[in-house]
Amino acid sequence: MAPDDASDEPDGPQGLRRAVDPIAEFLHDEAAGGIALLVATIAALLWANLGSPGGYASFWGRELTLGDGSLAITEDLRHWVNDGLMVIFFFVVGLEIKREFAVGQLRDRRAATLPVMAAVGGVALPTAIFLALTAGGEEATGWAIPAATDIAFAVGVLALFGSRVSPGLRLLLLTIAIVDDVIAITIIAVFYTHHVSIAWLAAAIAVLGGVVLLRRVGVTSIAVYVLVGVVAWVAMLESGVHATIAGVALGLLTPAGPVDGRPVLERLEHRLHPLSAFVIVPLFALANAGLDFRGGVLRDAVQERLAWAVVAGLVIGKLLGISGGTFLGLRLGWGTLPDDVRRSQIWSIAALGGIGFTVSLFIAQIAFTGAALENAAKVGIFAGSILSAALGTALLLRRPAASRRSGP
Repeated sequence: MAPDDASDEPDGPQGLRRAVDPIAEFLHDEAAGGIALLVATIAALLWANLGSPGGYASFWGRELTLGDGSLAITEDLRHWVNDGLMVIFFFVVGLEIKREFAVGQLRDRRAATLPVMAAVGGVALPTAIFLALTAGGEEATGWAIPAATDIAFAVGVLALFGSRVSPGLRLLLLTIAIVDDVIAITIIAVFYTHHVSIAWLAAAIAVLGGVVLLRRVGVTSIAVYVLVGVVAWVAMLESGVHATIAGVALGLLTPAGPVDGRPVLERLEHRLHPLSAFVIVPLFALANAGLDFRGGVLRDAVQERLAWAVVAGLVIGKLLGISGGTFLGLRLGWGTLPDDVRRSQIWSIAALGGIGFTVSLFIAQIAFTGAALENAAKVGIFAGSILSAALGTALLLRRPAASRRSGP
């Protein structure tokens, strides 16, 4: 993505502090964003259940056309949020992935091995449980739903414990969630892409290649990169690959090092992460979390194996998958825990990994076209995320964080 040519960013102590400790700022925004996400979710549920029947769905189903003639794009409001605004969310995810691999926890192979193993276990086991329970039926299309972790909600729960949760534990959860994001994004791009247009996909790749070329020739105007980014988004949308992948790709192309002495990646993340956490993700929840429980929807969902498969994947699969991957890595000597994290605390962050909310809802709405299955999946996501949050909280309360690591 673009080098940032703005010059109004403070370069004094405050600006230096932001550049030196981007992880602390990221965690703070995620924790506060979790509150905004919760408020938006409650608002969506109230809107769907207290308003006129079908009013919520009717509003978000209204079509909006942008552009003119052959360049016009028509989508309903929900898809403009999911396919359009969520590109910024995924761009920020791409920035964070790039920073972690370039200068963060994932740069060191030994330090990265443990969270990678934990994340892989936290994707593989929920998927296996889900597929076992859906037994190859139509519901199996949503196999990736319980594989995702919602960073905002998970970090938000940790934030409730303040200083009782060590920095190392927060960083470990964040790193596992970031690797989880990498896997989830790959799954969306590979397994939830249908009817690919080779010509449009080639155009999208060519545009992204143009971003690299612009960087090499020294173009620093942010307006140019924004324009190129919009073109990449349109090409990806028309290709059949989910349009949000363009956001991730642009984030990964952002230079991790300084450009003309400016920390480009950190500044972009500093400016866009609050927008993503406090506006876009809550708006996504407002557009997608409004499940109308009237008319027997909850009763029907409880009778669907899909809902139970999602709950089992999120609660049991994440708990055993993340903790199992972590303990296996420790047993093999392939990684070490931070000095201020005990082995027994792994269970708590593994449980919090079962809060799948945002990305789980995102996958559910692209996995199913029928309302019955999508509603059942949403009920499972709500129940599984709530149970995982409660379990993680109970485990944290049972053994408060200590300043040094001890035995199990």
